[in-house]
Amino acid sequence: MTLKNIFKDNFANNVFSGLVVSLIALPLGLGLALASGAPPVSGVIAAIVGGILVSILGGSHVTITGPGNGLVVAVLGAITVLGQGDMYQGYLFTLAAIIISGALITVLAFFNLGKLSNFFPGSAIQGMLAAIGIIILSKQFHIMVGNLDATGSPIELLLSIPKSIITCFNDSERHAAGIAGVSSLLIMVFYSRIRNRYFQLVPAPMWIVLISVGLAHFYENKAGMDHPISKEFLVSIPENVLSNFPTPDFSKVLNFDFLTAVFAITLIASIESLLSIKAVDKLDPRRRQSNVSKDLKALGLATVVSGFLGGLNVVTVIARSSVNVNNNATNRSSNFFHAVFLILFILLFREQLEYIPFPALAAILVYTGYKLASPTILERISDIGKEQVLIFLVTLVSTLLTSLIVGIAIGILTTILVHVVLTRSVKLFFQNFTKDNIESYNEEDGTMHITVKYFSSFVNFFRLKKVLDALPPNKRVVVDFLQCNFVDHTVMENLWDYEQVFDKNGGEFEVVGLDLHSAESSHPFALRRALKYVPFVKEPGSQTKRQQQISSFMEDKGWSFSIENDFHMFFLRDFNYFKTRQVDHLYNIGQDKKKIFKLFDIEYSEGAFILEEELHATMLYINTGKKIPAFTLDKGDLYERLQYLSEYREIKFKSFRDFAKRFTLRGDSTLKIRRFFTDNLVLFFESNNYYHIESNGKGGLLIMDRERHSGVGEIKGMVDFGVRLAALIDKEHPKKNGV
Repeated sequence: MTLKNIFKDNFANNVFSGLVVSLIALPLGLGLALASGAPPVSGVIAAIVGGILVSILGGSHVTITGPGNGLVVAVLGAITVLGQGDMYQGYLFTLAAIIISGALITVLAFFNLGKLSNFFPGSAIQGMLAAIGIIILSKQFHIMVGNLDATGSPIELLLSIPKSIITCFNDSERHAAGIAGVSSLLIMVFYSRIRNRYFQLVPAPMWIVLISVGLAHFYENKAGMDHPISKEFLVSIPENVLSNFPTPDFSKVLNFDFLTAVFAITLIASIESLLSIKAVDKLDPRRRQSNVSKDLKALGLATVVSGFLGGLNVVTVIARSSVNVNNNATNRSSNFFHAVFLILFILLFREQLEYIPFPALAAILVYTGYKLASPTILERISDIGKEQVLIFLVTLVSTLLTSLIVGIAIGILTTILVHVVLTRSVKLFFQNFTKDNIESYNEEDGTMHITVKYFSSFVNFFRLKKVLDALPPNKRVVVDFLQCNFVDHTVMENLWDYEQVFDKNGGEFEVVGLDLHSAESSHPFALRRALKYVPFVKEPGSQTKRQQQISSFMEDKGWSFSIENDFHMFFLRDFNYFKTRQVDHLYNIGQDKKKIFKLFDIEYSEGAFILEEELHATMLYINTGKKIPAFTLDKGDLYERLQYLSEYREIKFKSFRDFAKRFTLRGDSTLKIRRFFTDNLVLFFESNNYYHIESNGKGGLLIMDRERHSGVGEIKGMVDFGVRLAALIDKEHPKKNGV
């Protein structure tokens, strides 16, 4: 779709959504800039520049861009360190760092910067974001209650909160500022509980702005009184805000602190944007996928322009993007219109905006910080697994005690150590790290089968991601972890995301091969280990998603289901397929009440010694109760014709040329087999999916699809095929006649 058509498409919806988003972006832009130690308008400039440039050059569809929560800590740290006590000079140095950061993101985007996001484990990122939330809250709480002078580390600031509250009560000059801050916090907290559609047309942050400006006008024009909040607590916006831009200072460009600031800003901006783009794609009602590299290039360029104009970094922001989607935006023109409305607000209402108190904006950020570090996040992580709680807490504490870069580095190292301890195998990770662990091929029905080997974690997930990203989301995909000994939380979470994307686009995405792995919890994102690495027995009732779905299917059919290993495999020994293969055990067994049908996963091997290969498959056994001649029925390709050349004679049906061409039928008793394969049976096989089918000559039929675990959809198809086949055999060969 051309840019012109993008702006034409659902014009009214996108204009309205842009307006609503701008009502949130205005106070948030002012607040995030203040929290970063920069002039208030710098946050709005970032939103304006991002909205215009990314909407024109970007590769996403319904995202909103502007200053981000995560960058508050990095930018504030840069301004403080580089300014050495002079905050404005620090701001000028930081503008230079922001510009270089934007240029770096643009360059890296040409080298697929999106890959970098895969090298950060999920729980460590959550820990870093929670630490950012605590840092924001610790500083902004003091401002919210009227204390603009609080300094110290995050821990010190948290401990001194009671002192600021007491000072607010005792200092009459801070009373009004404190009341404005606390009242604004209450608006943020209780806004969502007021279920009135007209009230919620205006977002909570904008209500704070409207009430602040409204009260100021009331005092001045109605009550004839001075504003109760002194000017030191009020926002200041220059008259020539959109023309007189500050000059970035590049004089410290080779300084270590400057380079550290560039690295920190680039790291956080990249992570925040990549996570947000990925999250917003899930919300897109049109089921589109963003061109991440193109979007990052646009974000980098917008950051460069924003820095030269005195603005902060431009990143993709999840909260404002969610509001955009909820207001029926259909394309990125809504991002453009949100920027246009921000320009109008600044030009038309600059004087009114100067009535907004710092404490009111701080309240918005206190609420934001709390949401980033909410106790419910720890609760959700504990549901995934105890080891994830350890990674989360170590990253959080180390970030609070050191810095963002050191904190995330410690989080990554902790994750690797946890993985090594859980598997008790250093060799698994370090010997296989450089190996390509992905094999993929198209099966006969068009299914893309992807085999993952050795281990799959955040350090090598990019290999699997590269293959998955190249597939159209309307395709059927099976990801097989049977040969993989370890799958971490980050991989499991990403696979869940792919499943949602494929489901939205009419595709099918299924994960198999994890039934022989232990899960650290019942959560779908839980880390998985091969049972040989688990020092305890798998808990009864602990089922994978596949097992749960099979169990539900069995229950619907009135069949029993058990995940326990079964070593009673004697009913298989007369089948030709197992004459040269050694069966180990059955598991995931479903059976009907009459014990005619038995569905199972099976572990077996072929070859011996160094040539031995472990195999797994899903099979359906049917006890027909009839005397059926021994035969094998397979696809009619050269491989199948040669495979059983020495076992059985091939039997042709001249009157069914299509059957003879598509299938290979073999057996010893030619006459009996011809009598068994009636016209209706031949037509049945011709009109259904291919399966490997065997008769053991004693009334047993064995049906198999492929030499791998079947997906749940494939299992349903196999069971349906088997039930209909058994019914047709009963009809064609009544029991009293025999065969």
